Order: sequence, then structure tokens, then C-alpha cells
Amino acid sequence: MSRTEVRLSGAGGQGIVLAGQILGQAISLYEKGKFATFTQSYGPEARGGSCSAEIVVSDESVGYPYVISPKVLVIMSQEAYDKYTPNLSPETLVIIDPDLVKPNASKKFKLFSIPATNLAREMGRVVVANIIMLGFLTAVSDVVAPQALKKSILATVPEGTGEFNIKAFTLGYEYGLKQAKRSGA
Repeated sequence: MSRTEVRLSGAGGQGIVLAGQILGQAISLYEKGKFATFTQSYGPEARGGSCSAEIVVSDESVGYPYVISPKVLVIMSQEAYDKYTPNLSPETLVIIDPDLVKPNASKKFKLFSIPATNLAREMGRVVVANIIMLGFLTAVSDVVAPQALKKSILATVPEGTGEFNIKAFTLGYEYGLKQAKRSGA
């Protein structure tokens, strides 16, 4: 059995849970032969408090839906970085937004970064930072195929925003391809 665990984390209002829903849906509905579970967690505050989304991917039904040791960890807040990076495996792929997260140089894991919030701001809508991050994750990992994620985005976002969200995904995806090429990943 192949099991891949992904955790998306940040602060309420960043679209972390929506990103997790889109990712889980992409895998379970638009990838052949894959199963996924999706769980979410919020801190006591609505906006600004900690939140996370966990996706477990497998080639057979998932018996335990919670992340134990993530293969991929997306972090969009310093609080999430401080909470989730202790005791990570050196093989864990950690993706941060460097404008929001200052990594500790002593920690040993595979680190990638994309200024997703700033790129979204440049696009004119900071709310697509989560979609940019999903595009990046797709480019630097083997968790999900780009076409599956695009289908899931289009099936999930509000009517009339699909094209804009696909542009955000593509921006993150292309940024990730360049970074993966530079790092030899």
C-alpha cells in the first residue's frame, strides 16, 4: 500500500481549508486509482487563528484519515511553522510563503518557497494565494496531476472566477517548475 500524507497550514482567512478540499477532491475524483481523505482543523478564532487541512492519499481505501508523518507540508503562517516543523523527517517537503514565514536554518528538511501572497496581491486578489500555493505544490511534488487539480479548481470556485483561478494556479505551477529545475528535484 502506498500512503502519502499532506498537511496545509496557516491562519484562518487564507483559504487553507478550501485548498485542502480542492486537493482532496482532485485526487479522489479526478485521479485514476487513488483514494483520498480530507480532515480540517481550526483554532478557536475564526479569522487569523490557526487552521490546517490534512489530506491522506493512497492507492487503496484509507483506513486512518489523519496525518502522522507528512510527506508534504505547506505553511502559510509563522505559528504553523513553529507548530508543525519540529521532528520532521529530512525527506519531508516543506513549502513556505517567505513573506509570512521565517524558517529556522537549523531545521533539516527539503525547503521550497514561493511568495504566494505577494503574487496574489500583484494579480489584484490576495484571496487566490491558496490557489497559487496549490499550483506550486503540484509542480514540486508528485501528489497530484496538474489536470486533476485544474478540474477540481473549476468544479469548486464560484461561477465566473474559474479563469482567474486557473491563471493563479498556472502562476504557482510555473514558479514551482522553475524552482524544481534549479534545485534538481
